[in-house]
Amino acid sequence: MKILALDLGTSSVRGLVLDADGDLVSGALARRRMRLSTHDDGTGTLDGRQYLTGLVECLDELAAGGHLRGVTMVATCAQWHSVVPLDARGEPLGPVLTWLDTRAVPAPGAPGPADADAFHQRTGTWWHRCYWSMRLPWLRARTDTPVTRFAGLVEYVLGALLDEMPMSISQASGTGLLDLRTLDWDAEACELAGVRPGELPHLADMDWRGRLRPEHARRWPDLADVSWHAPVGDGAASNVGSGCVDESRAAVTVGTSAAVRLIQPVPAGAPLPPLPEQLWRYRVDHGHVVTGAAYSCGGNLFAWADRELRLPRGAELAAALDRVPFDGGPAADPRLGGDRPPGLAPAGSGQLSGISFGTTGVELLAGLMRGLCDLVAEDLAVLESTVDSRVEVVLGGGAVAASPWWRRAFAATLAPRTVRHQPDPEIGASGAALAASGRFGDAAQPVDIGRTDESDPPTVPASAPSGAAS
Repeated sequence: MKILALDLGTSSVRGLVLDADGDLVSGALARRRMRLSTHDDGTGTLDGRQYLTGLVECLDELAAGGHLRGVTMVATCAQWHSVVPLDARGEPLGPVLTWLDTRAVPAPGAPGPADADAFHQRTGTWWHRCYWSMRLPWLRARTDTPVTRFAGLVEYVLGALLDEMPMSISQASGTGLLDLRTLDWDAEACELAGVRPGELPHLADMDWRGRLRPEHARRWPDLADVSWHAPVGDGAASNVGSGCVDESRAAVTVGTSAAVRLIQPVPAGAPLPPLPEQLWRYRVDHGHVVTGAAYSCGGNLFAWADRELRLPRGAELAAALDRVPFDGGPAADPRLGGDRPPGLAPAGSGQLSGISFGTTGVELLAGLMRGLCDLVAEDLAVLESTVDSRVEVVLGGGAVAASPWWRRAFAATLAPRTVRHQPDPEIGASGAALAASGRFGDAAQPVDIGRTDESDPPTVPASAPSGAAS
């Protein structure tokens, strides 16, 4: 058995083929970088058509290498919160708003939820610029052509390839419009969003499976009869890929962005556990919820520092970081991209303080990295209060995979908890594959922090390729 796993991330789109044990088939990885448009006004968008082209190129590359032969299912993990307005032909009327876009504001006089706490407990979200309840009216007011319907990036992209593409329960939970208990669109959230009949995607049922359209089946004949499973939100998939699928383990994932999350079994219709006011909650699938906090900073801190601070490279950078104590470097607020919900700090809120003429670029980077560790530690304490016990922490994602210093800094900051590392750089895609194949708890066991710290560490990437988190 082979599984084609797709990762529809923010900085790249990737396709990889996994064997029956969940390991990457040699050479079976195709990747296309995506250009994320960002501006000081809070813009954070992708071009949907270019994204679709990137995915098609990945599939073409895998097909040309013969890697699609023997594939028996397709699993997908995809970014949460994205939205794009579509016309009657299903074509984008503008760019895709990603989780990083902070421009949406409520219309003057818009009242918001009648009971903000009840709304939060029901949907797991807030009336916030990250969610469709605020984004749809804002988008509609800025779209010249009438909007026929709205979709997330994954529904638009896969909808162009498959016979049908409903929205998975996992992706729907990231819109902020889903009642997490009933697994149906929430009436009040839809009213806030100004939703009209037919504008929202249909919701996929538990047993939904997709098939390629005939023209695409001819292009990739090895996938002609293969079932496509409902996509899983990237953060939830990363938890599964990290082996964090119950209340004993929390995942801290650092990819382009970062998050701390905990999965709990909650079947559809069952009462939801109480949700602290500063945490969000989404759905992994019909039987599990994931609770946590997310940050707009992560591997993108590397990208900024590498571009602006003239950092050394590879082993030289690793050696320079090793000379910085974990509590050293300047005090830093790493929110260069602003707050994720429920925070409202705009893009450009990052700060560095305590800098002297002797402060190095490496120390500035270390301060930003430690700043993220501190944010995670605060929210992890709140997350633990929902389960009344200290949890083990598993680090994952491309950014911590590339930086032994950051792994050790997290371990020091989160002590006395046990902190381990999941070295698989493709934990999101792996997690989606495990969920699709019914092997929810079969991820490779994480390893101790010290055991995988190489004597000759890899080059720290300018941006983390995987594990983008929500």
